Amino acid sequence: MKQEKLKSISLDAAFLSAPNETTEDRKQGAFDVNTAPSLQNFGKVWPVPGDDFLIVPVGGLGRIGMNWTLYGHKGRWLLVDAGIAFAGRDKEDVDCLIPEPEALSSILPKLDGLVVTHAHEDHIGAIAKVWPHRINCPIYATPYATRVIEHRFEEAGTIDDVVMYQFTPGDTLTIGEFVIETVRMTHSVPEPVALAFKTPDGVIFHSGDWKLDEDPLIGETTDFDALMRIGKEGVLALLCDSTNAHKSLALTNEREVLDAFIPAFKNTKGTVVVCCFASNIARVSAAAQAAEASGRHYALAGRSMRTNVEIALDLGMLDHVMPPLAEVRHLKGLDRREKALICTGTQGEERAALARLARGDIGLPLLGRGDAVIISARSIPGNEKEIDAIVEQLRYRGVSVLRGGDLVDDKPVHVSGHAGRNELEALYNLLEPRIAIPVHGHAMHQEAHAELAEEMGAEQIVIAEESNVISVSRDGASIIGRVEVPIIELMVDEPAYAPPMMAMG
Repeated sequence: MKQEKLKSISLDAAFLSAPNETTEDRKQGAFDVNTAPSLQNFGKVWPVPGDDFLIVPVGGLGRIGMNWTLYGHKGRWLLVDAGIAFAGRDKEDVDCLIPEPEALSSILPKLDGLVVTHAHEDHIGAIAKVWPHRINCPIYATPYATRVIEHRFEEAGTIDDVVMYQFTPGDTLTIGEFVIETVRMTHSVPEPVALAFKTPDGVIFHSGDWKLDEDPLIGETTDFDALMRIGKEGVLALLCDSTNAHKSLALTNEREVLDAFIPAFKNTKGTVVVCCFASNIARVSAAAQAAEASGRHYALAGRSMRTNVEIALDLGMLDHVMPPLAEVRHLKGLDRREKALICTGTQGEERAALARLARGDIGLPLLGRGDAVIISARSIPGNEKEIDAIVEQLRYRGVSVLRGGDLVDDKPVHVSGHAGRNELEALYNLLEPRIAIPVHGHAMHQEAHAELAEEMGAEQIVIAEESNVISVSRDGASIIGRVEVPIIELMVDEPAYAPPMMAMG
C-alpha cells in the first residue's frame, strides 16, 4: 500500500476532521449493533480460526476489570492481558475474580503468547495466579511491566518456570501467525502500549487503556505520528477503552496535578498526606516534587507502592525527581510542617495506609487540625461508603481533606488516566476505523462509545458480551457464537494454583 511521508502531528491536529471526507460521508448505515437472537454455543471446544480474525473477549465487557482478550488467526491464538476484577465489598473472603483457566484448555496447545498492554491489576493481576500451572505460554511486556510481573513470580517461587520477552514501545512483534506493532500511549502507569495487529484486510487496533497527554510527568507522550500512519494504512477494526465514553472531559495532564499539589503543600501548616493508586508512578512523582518544593521530607507507606517505585527508580524513570526512598519511621522527630506522606488506600481499603491513618493506628503519623489529606483518585463505584467513612473520620480529627474532583488554584488534584469523549473523537479522526468494537466498561460505557462511533462515521459497530466469538474480515464483523468461560472466585490468601492442570510444553 502506498504511504505518504508524514509530518509530525500534534494533539491539536488530532481534533481536526479527516481531510479527504466529511463525517457524513462516512456515516452510511453505521450503527449495526449485533444482537443475534440465537448464537452457536461452542461450549468449551473453541472454534478453529481460519484466514479471518476471531476475537474473543473473555473478560472486560459489561464490567470494569478482568481484561482478557483472545485473538485467533490461521489455527493459532494470542492472548492480550490477563487481569483480575475485584469482588464486591459484600464478599470479604473473596480476593478477586478471574476467568476459569480450564475453559481455555482446548486452545492452550495453540496459544502462542500473552502480550501485556500495561501493568495495572485489571490487565496483569491474574498472571502470577495462573502461570505457569494452568497456562504457560510466553509473556511479552515492556521493561516496567516485565519487572512488575517478574517480582510477583519471584514472590510465588515460580520465576524459573516462566518465559518472558521484553519489548520497547514502538517495536513490532512477530509471534506465530501474528504481526503486531506496539504503539506508545499515555496512561496512569509507565509504558502503556496499544497493539496494531497487521492483517491483509487492514489493521485491527487494540487500544489498551489510554488518554491523550502532551505533557506527562513520566515517560514520553502518545506517538501521534504512529497513530496517523496507521490510520493512513487503513484500520479495519478498533477495540477501544470505553471507561469515560459517557463524559466530555477537559483535556488535562499530570503536570496540572503537580501545579495543584505545590500550593496545597505550601499552604498547609501541618503534615500533608497524598493518597493515590500504588501503580500511579507519575502521581507519586508529583507528590515528591511538591514536597521538595515546599521544603518537606517525604516517605512512602504501602508495600505495593514501594515495590512499584523501586522498579521505576531502577529503570531510571524517577532519578531526576526522587532521592532514595524513605520509610515512615524516618519522619519521626520532624516538625509537622516538615512532613509529607505518600500512601495507598484511595478506595477505602480497610488495611491500606489511609484507613489506618484515619483510625490513628500506631506506627503512622497522628493527624489532626492543621494537617491535610489529598485523595488523588476517583471513587470506583461501590466503594463510596467506605471512602466517605474515612473522610468523616479525618474531618472529625480536624484534618482538611481534598478529593478527586477538587481544585487548588484552578488546577485539579486528580486527572483521569482514561480518554473522555473528546479524546475518543480525536483517536477516531486519526484512525478512521471501519468497524468499532467498544470494550473495557459496563454496558452504559459501551453504549455511549457506540453512539460516539456512529457519530464519527464507523461503518459497523459491534456491541459484544464476554465470551462472544467475533469474526472480523474485509466483509465486516459478526458475532458467530459464544464459548463457555465461567468466572471463578479466588479467596483471600489463596495461593496460586499449585497442582498443574494444563501446562504447555
